[in-house]
Amino acid sequence: MVNAASFQEDLRAEASALGFAACGFASAATDPLNGERLEEWLGDGRHGSMEWMEARKHQRASPQGLWPDARSVIALGMSYAPDGDPLALEGDAEAARISVYARGRDYHDVVKKALKALARWMIAREPESELKVFVDTAPVMEKPLGQAAGIGWQGKHTNLVSRDHGSWLFLGAIYTTLDLAPDPSGRDLCGSCRKCQDACPTDAFPAPYRLDARRCISYLTIEHKGPVAEEFRAALGNRIYGCDDCLAVCPWNKFAETAHRPLKLAPREELVAPRLAQFLQFDDAGFRQFFSGSPIKRIGRDRFVRNCLYAAGNSANADLLGQVERLRGDPDPVVRDAADWAAARLRAVP
Repeated sequence: MVNAASFQEDLRAEASALGFAACGFASAATDPLNGERLEEWLGDGRHGSMEWMEARKHQRASPQGLWPDARSVIALGMSYAPDGDPLALEGDAEAARISVYARGRDYHDVVKKALKALARWMIAREPESELKVFVDTAPVMEKPLGQAAGIGWQGKHTNLVSRDHGSWLFLGAIYTTLDLAPDPSGRDLCGSCRKCQDACPTDAFPAPYRLDARRCISYLTIEHKGPVAEEFRAALGNRIYGCDDCLAVCPWNKFAETAHRPLKLAPREELVAPRLAQFLQFDDAGFRQFFSGSPIKRIGRDRFVRNCLYAAGNSANADLLGQVERLRGDPDPVVRDAADWAAARLRAVP
């Protein structure tokens, strides 16, 4: 075993210097409970159309299922705590709401760069070791691993909650062949609180600690490719990319400090309170140019404009009707469907 008293504390210090607000250690051994919960979630179909969740479920269920040589996991969190109220634009007829995490540079790039720098530091210290770094794109269960490593616990909204950083952590993981001393697992401190459950506009939590992605606004606006079911369209409000409601109401956020957020994750000014009318004008080239370097770019122009049309239909802002009517002739059938729905709503505005 590596000398935990020196190497691991030095590693924590290096992680902090690289912008990570949280760092913990866990065993890479299989935890059967994580696999069982994943199997149940997939079996109930609560992953919706995210087929990739099921395709590599055996690798996802355990670090050693993905990489048998792994001995330890280093769980890391990078804060993106906002400096304002994430719910401030709720009900604003002219504004579009974008999830806090997507207002700046793509976190995949920022976190991955920091992870690679930390990996180079580790190899320099332990040249015989092997490791792999992950940020949200591999079959890795970052949230259960974060809890196992003691950097937080999975709250009733299923996201990781930290005593120090609330619900605002981007998660990364390093799998390593080093045999590191594990930290105590994170203790659930949600208690009787159910604010996150009550805040969900689409009732996406069938029970505490259980999420039905098919009802989640983040899933519907980002992962879901077709028309959004009509039963959810009004509940989308003016949310056009993701949703922060269950995260934003968590009482533990009062301990989160904006100063911990790396400068590279600072929000773009034009995405903090953007105007919906601007986004309804985007063609494909304009969309790609505006969102270059942003995680929003990954959903493409058509899905993005679809979301903006639902927001327009919910705005009761008749000034948007002209733009909506124009999009009823869009080449994309899903955009046309959303435009028809929005136009009907806006024409009914007194």
